[in-house]
Amino acid sequence: MIVGVAGIGLIGGSFARDYKSAGHTVYVYDRTPAVSQYAMLAGVADGLLDENTIPQCDLILIALFPQDTIDYLRKYGPVFNKNGVVMDCGGTKMEICKAGFEVAEEYGFTYVGGHPMAGTQYSGFKNSFAGMFDGQPMVIVPPHFDDINFLQSIKDLLAPCHFGRITFATAEDHDRMIAYTSQMAHVVSCCYIKSPSAEKHTGLSAGSYKDMTRVARLNPVMWTQLFLENKDNLVAELDHFIQSVTDIRNAISEEDADRLQELLEEGRKMKVKVDGAHD
Repeated sequence: MIVGVAGIGLIGGSFARDYKSAGHTVYVYDRTPAVSQYAMLAGVADGLLDENTIPQCDLILIALFPQDTIDYLRKYGPVFNKNGVVMDCGGTKMEICKAGFEVAEEYGFTYVGGHPMAGTQYSGFKNSFAGMFDGQPMVIVPPHFDDINFLQSIKDLLAPCHFGRITFATAEDHDRMIAYTSQMAHVVSCCYIKSPSAEKHTGLSAGSYKDMTRVARLNPVMWTQLFLENKDNLVAELDHFIQSVTDIRNAISEEDADRLQELLEEGRKMKVKVDGAHD
C-alpha cells in the first residue's frame, strides 16, 4: 500500500511511523519542509507527498489544522487517486466533512472524515511514535452508512494502526459529543492552571493535579480553530458546567453542608453510572 500523510506533527507523524513500520510506502508533506526532510532521513518516509506522488496513494491522511485541511482538499482535489481514499484527522468534523464531501463529489474521489482519539500533551514530529494508536478509539464519518463492504474496507486501511475500536458516526453526532469528551477537558484544564496557586504547587500536588492540568499544554492556534468551529456545542456544555460549578460554589460559600453533600453525591452516582460499575 502507498500512503500519503499531510502534516506530520504528533498525529500525522505517528500515522507515518505505523504505516512505515508495517512495511508500506509512505510519502509525507509538512508546512515546514525541514520536518519532511527529517522524516525521510529518519527512515519514516520514502519521499515527499506532492503533485507527483499524490495520485499514487491508496490512502492519504490529512493531519493539518482545520482550515488548512479544507484548503488542502480543495487544492489537490483534482489529483487525488480516484481509486484511493482520502481521510482527514481533524478534531471537529462538520465544517471539514462538508467541504470534503463536496470536493470529493466534484472530482470523483472517495473522502471520509476521521478523528483518532489519541494523543499526548506534547506536539510535533519529534514527539510522534509508532504504536500511539494501539487500542485507542477511532471515529469515522463516511459518505454513506449502507455499504458494509465499504465500511469494512476503511477498517482494513487502518489496520496497521491497531485501533481498539472504530466507530462510524455522523459529523453532527461527533461534534456534539466531542464538545463534552474532549474540548471541555481542554477548556477546564486551561482555566484550572491559571490559578495564582499554580506557581506554588510544587511538593503539594499529586495525581489529581497532574490529571487536571495535563492537556493545558495545548496548541493555542489549533484549539482556537477547533473551539470556534464547534462553538454552539461547546458553549452549551460550558453553560451546564458553569451552572454546576456555581451550585457547588454557593453551597460552600453559604456553608450549606446538606446541599453540598447532595451535589457531590450526584456527581459520584453519575460517575458510577457512566462507568458501568455497581454502586
